Amino acid sequence: MARRSAGTPFLLRLSLLLLLCPGGEWGPSWTLGCASVAVGSPVVPLGSAVTASCAIQTELCRGLEQGKVRITWMLDNEPMAGSQHKDPGGMEVSNLTLPQFNRTQAKLWCWVEWNGTKQRVGMAEIRAGYPPAKPFNLSCVLNLSDYGLTCQWEQGANSHLPTNVALKCATPPSRCRRSRAQAVTGCTPQGGRSRCTVPRQLLQLYREMEIWVSATNALGTAESEHLCIDPMDVAKLDPPALQSIQSIPFQTDCVTLAWEVARSNAHMELQCELRYRVSEEPAWTLVTGIVGQAGTTQCCGFLFGTRYHFQMRCRRSSARGYWSEWSPGRNYTTHEKAPTGKLDAWWSAQPAGAAGQLEVQLRWKAPRQREANGRVLGYHVTLSPRRRGRDPPKDPSTICNTTHTQCNFSVMAGTRRVYLSAYNAAGESAATEVTLLERKGQPLARLRAVPRGERSLWVRWEAPPAPAVAYVLEWQRVSSEPGCCSTCWQMERDGAATTALIQDGIEPFQRYNISVYPLYKDFIGAPIHTTAYSKQKAPSYAPKLHLKSIGKSDAELCWDPVPVEMQNGFITSYTIFWANSTAEVSSATVNPSLSSFVIRELKPSTLYKVHIMASTAAGGTNGTSLTLVTMVLDDIEIQFLFLTLALIFVLLILLLICFQKNGRVKQQFWPSVPDPANSSLGKWVPAELQQEPLRVPGVREPGLATISTVTVLERAAGKLPSAWGKELSAETTATFPALPQPYVRQEAPRTSGHGWAAAEPRQGPGGSGEAVQYARVVGDGYKGQQHALPRLYLRSSSTQPLLDPSPSPKPYENLWFHRAEPHGCPADGGCPEELPATFPLLQGLRISGVEELHDCRTF
Repeated sequence: MARRSAGTPFLLRLSLLLLLCPGGEWGPSWTLGCASVAVGSPVVPLGSAVTASCAIQTELCRGLEQGKVRITWMLDNEPMAGSQHKDPGGMEVSNLTLPQFNRTQAKLWCWVEWNGTKQRVGMAEIRAGYPPAKPFNLSCVLNLSDYGLTCQWEQGANSHLPTNVALKCATPPSRCRRSRAQAVTGCTPQGGRSRCTVPRQLLQLYREMEIWVSATNALGTAESEHLCIDPMDVAKLDPPALQSIQSIPFQTDCVTLAWEVARSNAHMELQCELRYRVSEEPAWTLVTGIVGQAGTTQCCGFLFGTRYHFQMRCRRSSARGYWSEWSPGRNYTTHEKAPTGKLDAWWSAQPAGAAGQLEVQLRWKAPRQREANGRVLGYHVTLSPRRRGRDPPKDPSTICNTTHTQCNFSVMAGTRRVYLSAYNAAGESAATEVTLLERKGQPLARLRAVPRGERSLWVRWEAPPAPAVAYVLEWQRVSSEPGCCSTCWQMERDGAATTALIQDGIEPFQRYNISVYPLYKDFIGAPIHTTAYSKQKAPSYAPKLHLKSIGKSDAELCWDPVPVEMQNGFITSYTIFWANSTAEVSSATVNPSLSSFVIRELKPSTLYKVHIMASTAAGGTNGTSLTLVTMVLDDIEIQFLFLTLALIFVLLILLLICFQKNGRVKQQFWPSVPDPANSSLGKWVPAELQQEPLRVPGVREPGLATISTVTVLERAAGKLPSAWGKELSAETTATFPALPQPYVRQEAPRTSGHGWAAAEPRQGPGGSGEAVQYARVVGDGYKGQQHALPRLYLRSSSTQPLLDPSPSPKPYENLWFHRAEPHGCPADGGCPEELPATFPLLQGLRISGVEELHDCRTF
């Protein structure tokens, strides 16, 4: 049961779809058999109101007989709200009003909603736009090849509606007037174009016709202005053909031209025009009033020896119609004539050598085309006027025969005049006298130059106090390399002129030196100079900074000037920018004449980045950045520091010298310590033992010993102890005192590694037990040796102090002992077991009683 109820909506939709129109198509406007959709007008003006209604006959729509039906609207995909009611006939009706329809095209749908299901039951398409715009600029041309009348026009604004455009034509009975009854459609443009051609069969030649354009759409009709013309009046003829051009008669400026018209124009009376121009110039000269079907015409005012380009065109003489196209061009060069007029010349001279010669450079301007009368072949410079017909190479006065516009030659210093002439194939011009005047006149008071364009300059000056005959202007491009640019010049023959325009060789962003010379009657004035640019811009690059010097709080920078070719204008200033690591930026403007700058008030030991900007009136260019670090001390402080250190060093040296020279001061700092090796004990060594090398087996190489203390004891004779006095008295009573017996005792080795030797108590000379201690020697191990060595004790039987200045007793004899007990040594340890290798100073000691130690082994 649930499955059956779920399928009911699907069956309802299917039944509604089967109720389509019999054709089964969804056209621009369609409805179901039980519904109808109506609109007030399918085409409305854009922005106007639209009304629509949708009616449903429920009894004709199966499935809608029972239940409430709801009608809704959709304009394209946008829902619209309408009003719904039931009319007296039982139909469900919904009305919709759109107050402002702003779409050019849309579809209005009617929907039926029943039991939660929506279905489209009708649709109407609505279009909106404007009435057609009026066409304008209608023009027609008759083509004589097929005699079709081609008309073209301009269409107005887009109407957003389908529009039918047609070219209408009519033949009025007497004069042009609107006669719509007789209008016929001449042609219809294709593909949306605004031109079409009326065929010959619809035209009446040599009779006026009325022609206009009509545009029609659903909202109205618009027509262009009516054009009343004779089709032959708007005929465009074929161009004529130039047959020949000749110069007649000779030595005049006139030419004769012959032409022929096209065959299609042979039966017409024509009006023609001729135009010509010099081949190198764009401007044309027009000759009008040439009448006739064919023939010749004569024109004058042509330049001699000049190449011209000729063209011709024609139209009907009785019409205001169109000219034919210009005929194919034809070139012709007029005959030549000897040059005329005077040449503009300028010169400079300087003495040459000691022979009274004068080096002259003569320059002149080529004659203008009107004066050259052909192609100039060369120029003659002579010292006297030339005779006509005389061969220049045979004329002795000829000093220059050249094809250039300058000549360098030498003349005597007194030469005042030379003569210049030009020649072509037809002859030679009259000689121009050039007077070599002295340059000693007054210069102009003021001179300035301003740009007129990118390639020209206006030069203005103040007139001199004395009247001038003419002026000569010189200009030259400024370059870093002298002599690489040629000098241009021109002459102003009007002595009252105060301005001149120079154009020859002027280029933008280049500097030019300009000079003006006033020419007086008998001499030439001194020149006045100025510089100018025709156009400026920012420099091509900025100069590179160099660090000249740097201190604690300042830095001096220098740079090379920008080459004049790269300045692109007058440098107005240099701007120096510097910034530290904390982005504190400072700047200074420098005069363009300077090439160095000192930055002051810098922080010590700080890093700065510096760059320079070169500026002209048209902009500036930044240079590369320079990094510098200021010093901790400036030069004066560094010099003071070095001076102080030098003084301290000198004082130290002086103190050392004083210490070395003054023994008392030296003794205070370095007290004198007795050296046992240089004591009187060292002199007791026999000569034969000094020559014997010492050999200590099993012991490393001895080194210097460290002596800790040396104690010297002296007793005065009056302060001897009682025992000592007894011994002395006993000794004096004895016939010969007994020789004291020395002995050496060796103790067990100690871990400290130190050895020492000391005098043991011994009986005095009188046999008492009191002994005299005269020395104690303590030494460390050699070179830091840490092995334990046996401790040695050396006793002396001397009864005198060691350092007593009295004569020494009998020399002692040193004995060297080894660890192994030699044969014959006494058992009580009287022979040493090992040589005290760590005590090199003891090697010089000799012990008395050698006769008692004869059984010991010595080394």
